[in-house]
Amino acid sequence: MPIQQITIVGTGLIGGSLGLALRASGFAGSIVGCDKLAVLEAATARGAIDRAEADLERAIVGSEVVVLATPVGCSLAQLEAIAPLTGREALITDAGSTKTSFVERARMLFGANARERVLPGHPMAGREVGGIANADAGLFRGAAWLITPVAEAPDTRTTSNFTPRQQEWLRLLSAIGARVVMLDPERHDRLCAWISHLPQMIATALASSLREEFGDDEALMQIGGRALREMTRIAHSPYSMWRDIALTNTENIEEALLRFEQQLSHLRENLRGPGLRDLFESANQWPVTSGQ
Repeated sequence: MPIQQITIVGTGLIGGSLGLALRASGFAGSIVGCDKLAVLEAATARGAIDRAEADLERAIVGSEVVVLATPVGCSLAQLEAIAPLTGREALITDAGSTKTSFVERARMLFGANARERVLPGHPMAGREVGGIANADAGLFRGAAWLITPVAEAPDTRTTSNFTPRQQEWLRLLSAIGARVVMLDPERHDRLCAWISHLPQMIATALASSLREEFGDDEALMQIGGRALREMTRIAHSPYSMWRDIALTNTENIEEALLRFEQQLSHLRENLRGPGLRDLFESANQWPVTSGQ
């Protein structure tokens, strides 16, 4: 039976954009939103959801798919809350930035049925500003939507072992323009520590250092060019989201930060030496990307 109702828990930037994207792609079913009342009112007004429900238990009733689009810590708690309330036919997925802890929690809650009941996901799309006001139906177009199956040894090359419901959900993701990419949870967290979490920490540290060194120096604001803007843009990302990411991917982020600190030390020691050229030549070989 096709998916007739989807519940999106958390209708901010990601959840709201998902609702808008599903509707824009032609999804004809009902979209239920679960969040604070003020957020739900805005999501309804924007057309991201069809029905608003502030109570989590009531929000998931009748839905074939439940999407947890909240910070990682909230998603873990919500997964525990809805585990005994969802039927075997309902699929639970998420949009969290770390996956190992979510997969472990799913195995703990659902046991041998976790592979069929839960399909963890992570859209590699976002902005430095959140909230339903910034939701965009095109946010996921061309972006990777990472899937980390719960199976003990997931085959990341095929979806043949997925349930019909899971395959249908993946088709919906493709319909909104996302590129579905399969990864095992551990590899996901290590890669994201380098390509997403480390850049965020660098931007945060740089913006904080600039503020401590120069305060609100107007001259700095006037002469700061594109490079500075690009390097510090994501420094405006909310702590509430990144706190949970740091807590659930600490070891990988620590490793990435340590390796980066070593490169910085090497660079500092070679400002007048041949090592500086070597670093630039190495960096010049890194392919420039335009993705999220």
